[in-house]
Amino acid sequence: MGIFLKNNIQHPTSNTQHPVGGRGKVQGLRFKGKGGRRAAAGTAARLGVWVGVVFLVMLAGSGRAHAQKMTGEGFALPQAGHVFEFPRDYGSHDDFKIEWWYITGHLFGEDGRRFGFQATFFRSAGAPAPGGVTNAAGFGKGQLFLAHMALLDVTSGKFEHQQRLNRDGWDAWSRADGLDVRNGNWSLRMTDQGKQRMELAGTVGGDAGLALTLEPQKPLVVFGHDSVSRKAADPTAASYYLTFPRLAATGTVRFAGGTNAVHGEAWMDHEISSSQLGADQAGWDWCCLQFKDGREIMAYRMRHQDGSQDAFSTLAWVDAAGKVTQLASADFRFETVRTWTSPVTGGVYPVSVRLRTRDPASGKAAVFLLEPLAADQELSGGGSLAYWEGSCRVKAENGSEVGSAFLELTGYAGNLGKSLR
Repeated sequence: MGIFLKNNIQHPTSNTQHPVGGRGKVQGLRFKGKGGRRAAAGTAARLGVWVGVVFLVMLAGSGRAHAQKMTGEGFALPQAGHVFEFPRDYGSHDDFKIEWWYITGHLFGEDGRRFGFQATFFRSAGAPAPGGVTNAAGFGKGQLFLAHMALLDVTSGKFEHQQRLNRDGWDAWSRADGLDVRNGNWSLRMTDQGKQRMELAGTVGGDAGLALTLEPQKPLVVFGHDSVSRKAADPTAASYYLTFPRLAATGTVRFAGGTNAVHGEAWMDHEISSSQLGADQAGWDWCCLQFKDGREIMAYRMRHQDGSQDAFSTLAWVDAAGKVTQLASADFRFETVRTWTSPVTGGVYPVSVRLRTRDPASGKAAVFLLEPLAADQELSGGGSLAYWEGSCRVKAENGSEVGSAFLELTGYAGNLGKSLR
């Protein structure tokens, strides 16, 4: 189904897809490797946040596509009906301008101590390489690698974060043949292709760090329509987006001089694009919810300059078996419950929100309250545009806690649209 807004093109109301590993033919994906697994495709939008120069190069490829296949610079654009191949597509896609691997999660120590974490690895390309040469280890100038990492100690409310920006070289890369990304001593690698098991490691400043093993508890899923996730009326503002909506996480967290053995759950997005924002969009609100009943929600609201919700906003449910049901912008809304004002940037963020939608399992209205585990989870400094990315608890209308979430808020501290253009 098309998702165009203009004139005679109708925005879809819903779409249901099957997860990777399901029986029968799955549209858009193919799995190559041990066990002959199949992967299911489609796409969803999850918009990563960039600093300084990376914000600028991200939008540089937003010109009209030539036959909808590439930007004016020669970067690839997502194509309808695309078939993914694994494990190769877990890796880097250097023919696209921008790409990120994003992991957030909720961790619990043996003593009941709770942590929230974020780790995001970005790749941003320079001019396309002659002959389609892909990125490899060794010094070069074709790629920039940005990374963000953050840890929250819920007990103390202390929030540590750090960002890095490096060109491709011996300590920063993204491999093309599988998942292996690095920025300094921060790394994310798939160490077992059969089980899709990953290892994540990194430090945050001098007093914090983590080392985690991540293993999918349900199949890889995708959000979007016919392999393409649209963000705006301009058809070039689109991506491929692959998601592991629930990962078991085990390992250690070091915080304030102490080391904690931890376990918990995480969420992982991998998004591939050459252009993300529409000309009239000022920012976005994004969230992922993991419910105790084994289901998940991904939702993002693209905001216009006047604060209204763009029609290319979307919400998707993932059921306990991994089947995706995608809803259109008219089927959900965010409501601000409480704001927090940053003492650093002056940004006013809606850190507590009420999400109203409908439950595809029952067909009834569903309302969830997202409450932050700490108000101050703003990532700022280093010359970046500030944004808020925080761990939250999820409550039902009756006040019972039904799950955990991460909430991302951009465009509230500074003029995001101006910086991107």
